[in-house]
Amino acid sequence: MKARKKGRLLLVLLLLTSLVVGGCGSEATDSSDEKVLNVFNWAEYLPKKVIKDFEKETGIKVNYGTYSSNEEMFAKLNTGQGQYDLAVASLYYVDVLIKEGLVEEVDKEKIPNIENIGKEFLGKDADPDDKYSIPYLWGEELIVMNTELVDKKVTSIKDLLDPQFKNSLVMLDDPRTVIGAALAVLGYSPNSTDEKEIEEAGKWLEKLKPNIKVFDSDNAKALLASGEVKGGIVYGAEASLAIRENKAIEKIYPEEFLSLWQDNFVIPKGAKHKENALKFIDYILRPEVSKEVVMDYPYANPNTEAVKLLPEDIQKEIDIPAEEAKKGTYMKDVGEATVIYDRVWAELKQ
Repeated sequence: MKARKKGRLLLVLLLLTSLVVGGCGSEATDSSDEKVLNVFNWAEYLPKKVIKDFEKETGIKVNYGTYSSNEEMFAKLNTGQGQYDLAVASLYYVDVLIKEGLVEEVDKEKIPNIENIGKEFLGKDADPDDKYSIPYLWGEELIVMNTELVDKKVTSIKDLLDPQFKNSLVMLDDPRTVIGAALAVLGYSPNSTDEKEIEEAGKWLEKLKPNIKVFDSDNAKALLASGEVKGGIVYGAEASLAIRENKAIEKIYPEEFLSLWQDNFVIPKGAKHKENALKFIDYILRPEVSKEVVMDYPYANPNTEAVKLLPEDIQKEIDIPAEEAKKGTYMKDVGEATVIYDRVWAELKQ
C-alpha cells in the first residue's frame, strides 16, 4: 500500500470515532425521496436564508451537515459513500478526492449558470477539465493584528515569534496552511515533499507555539473582535467580519507567503440525489444568490456577475490586491508526504 494511502487510512481511522459519536452538524438521511438533498459543507459558509429560499422554490428538503477541515470532510466521504449528495472541497482536496475515486463527474450541461464563473477560476491543475468540480468561493489566509494591543509593525510571519505575542495568537486549525507558512519562512516551497524540510518547519513552529493561544478555523472573528487575542493567521473573511466589529484590527499580507485557496462543489461517489445536487449548484451560481452568500460571508467570489451586484464597500472588503494575488500560492496534494505533514502536525498540537 502506498504511503499516501496509509496516511489517508490513518486519518480516516482517527477521525471516524469522533464523527460517529459526535457527528458534525445535522445528520443526512438515506431516503431515496427525490425531494431531498444532503449537503456537507464548512461551518458558517452558506446563509440559512439561501437554503430556505431554495427549498421554497424547488420543494427539495436540504439536510445540511458541517465539518471544520478538509481532512474531516475526506474521512466522512471515505467511510460513508452515498450519505451525501453534495460537498465542498478545497482545490488540493479535489485532487485527492479524484485520485481516490470518491467523486463523480459533474454534468455541466445542467449548470448553465457556470457561465458566471470567471475563466481564471476554471481549469485549475487539480481538475483541469472541470469534470469533477465547480468553483464556489475563494480567498486568502493572512495575518491580522489588533493595532490597539500591538506596539510593533508586523509585516511578516516571522514577526509572530515576538515574545509580546505570548499566548495571544489565533492560528487556523489547518496543517497545510500553518506548516506551509513555516516552510515559506525557511525559504522552502509551501508544497514541499521533502521530509527534512517539513520537519524543520515543525521545529520552527515549536518556537512559535508559546505564542499560540488557540487553533481555530471557525470563530477567529469573535476572538479578534473581543480582544481575546492580539492577532494571528486567519481567513480573509474572518478578518473582514472582525474589522466590522473592531476597527483597530488590520489585515496584513505577509512578505514571505500568501496562502490562496479555492473551494469547489463536488458530488460524492454514490450520491443518491445527483439531479438535486446539480439544481442546487446552479441555484447558488445565480448572481443574485451568490451575492447573498457573500453579503453574509465576505469571501472573495469567482462569480464575476455576482461581484458586480455587491455594494461598493463589500467589493472593497473582499478584494485581494492583484499584486498580492500574483504572489499567492495554492496548496497542492503532496501525495506520500501527507504522512509526514500529519505527523508533524500531531506533534505540534500535543
